Amino acid sequence: MIRKQTFLRAALGVLALTSTAALAAGDITMHRDPGCGCCSQWAAQVARQLGRKVKVVDNADRPALQKKLGVPAELSSCHTAIVDGMAFEGHVPIADMRRLLAGRPKGVRGLAVPGMPIGSPGMKVPGSSHSVMR
Repeated sequence: MIRKQTFLRAALGVLALTSTAALAAGDITMHRDPGCGCCSQWAAQVARQLGRKVKVVDNADRPALQKKLGVPAELSSCHTAIVDGMAFEGHVPIADMRRLLAGRPKGVRGLAVPGMPIGSPGMKVPGSSHSVMR
């Protein structure tokens, strides 16, 4: 069973990504598999609920980015967001993002929700009220 929250404990290192360097502090960069529709829906919900600008980057080489950020392959999903220097892999619930960003526990570099969970933006099932975005 895949856990709803999985902590990424690998070091992020220095991010030398031009796509994130151009953003103001507090903005979010989300790297997605090119053309993924659920990623855009997740980004829109994050922007609304966190009140921040989300820059969406189509990135065909996300495995290299994930490796650089320390995201283990088994925790991979369709997008990787960088928020205040922390990595959020996949459809991480906004409430969990807020909790992590507020607390910044020592040794924790991000959260991951691997795969494409039912109930996340773009992955709704008709007739289901299940949602992972709180």
